[in-house]
Amino acid sequence: MSARYAGIAWTGAGYEVEVVDGAGRRAAEPSRWGAAAVTELISLIRDLSSDDEPVAVVLDSTNGLLDGPMTAAGLEVYRADPWVLPPRPRFGSVPAARLAEQARTAPGTLARVTAEGGSLTGRADEFHEVVRRSEPTRAALVAAGRWFEHGPRDAPRVALTFDDGPDPVHTRRVLEILDRYGVRATFFCVGHHAAALPDEVRRIADAGHEVGNHSWSHPFLADLTADQLREQLDRTAEAVARATGTAPTRFRPPYGALSPEVPAVLEDHPATLTMFDVDSRDWTRPGPERIAATVLESAGPGSVVLMHEGAGDRGQTVQALPSIVEGLLDRGLEPVTVGELDPPPVTRP
Repeated sequence: MSARYAGIAWTGAGYEVEVVDGAGRRAAEPSRWGAAAVTELISLIRDLSSDDEPVAVVLDSTNGLLDGPMTAAGLEVYRADPWVLPPRPRFGSVPAARLAEQARTAPGTLARVTAEGGSLTGRADEFHEVVRRSEPTRAALVAAGRWFEHGPRDAPRVALTFDDGPDPVHTRRVLEILDRYGVRATFFCVGHHAAALPDEVRRIADAGHEVGNHSWSHPFLADLTADQLREQLDRTAEAVARATGTAPTRFRPPYGALSPEVPAVLEDHPATLTMFDVDSRDWTRPGPERIAATVLESAGPGSVVLMHEGAGDRGQTVQALPSIVEGLLDRGLEPVTVGELDPPPVTRP
């Protein structure tokens, strides 16, 4: 690991950065950045780095928004997990100075994040164990009509969904392509971005697309308490409602991973847990042709397709999208919103 460490914390207003050297001295003045200023934040880390002395970025596990763009930019990124850190507040991550100090004093406790492994690099076994333990949770939500994974298999419609936005560049490019073909989609927005870019959220809704809740900071839900999860959902719903006038009625958990707290928290939210049955794996950036092929090889009537237009370089997804839409239309499959696949029940007098 390098000899300088940049702890980056998330807050309701954006990001806070503290950079220290190997002796614990500040290597730069503390700084604050808006949630839409990720490009500028990356430039700061690059400017502080050199070939001989790169700056290591340290995030905590409730920040699933920066590892993608930072690893794509070639930065050295590490994750600090809950068991090596003090308790987090109800809303926000561990302070930036504490993250930097953890890297300086105990670098062996951190996990190096890779572009291939994403935010959960090194936690695959734990992720699968959480999925296994969440099966009763899933069953309870299915029984309560609060779980949706795919639509009817006899209707020629497919829901394209986009996670982690809005993004100041890629969201507009996705919207332009969807408009060109006259099709609709569902965008699961993170509150951190929705609050910073309300005009982009409004643009999504005004174009006739559906807006869903994807948490505030894209955390691994197993690392949150019930109160922390509730705060993430509430604040994201409020950010979307401020932008569009309507709170989202669908929630997609980050990484598609549940936690035992989800059913209790959802009791306070009129939200359907909305999953997917086709994963484009576009976040691995395998190339636009591979992304399109993965979707078209797997999608069929009623499918819900997972893609991304935020929290990273989504240029490959944008390039793949025309081929995906054209391929679906050629097969007689109409791209629609999740709500059109899963309409609310009709209330009769």
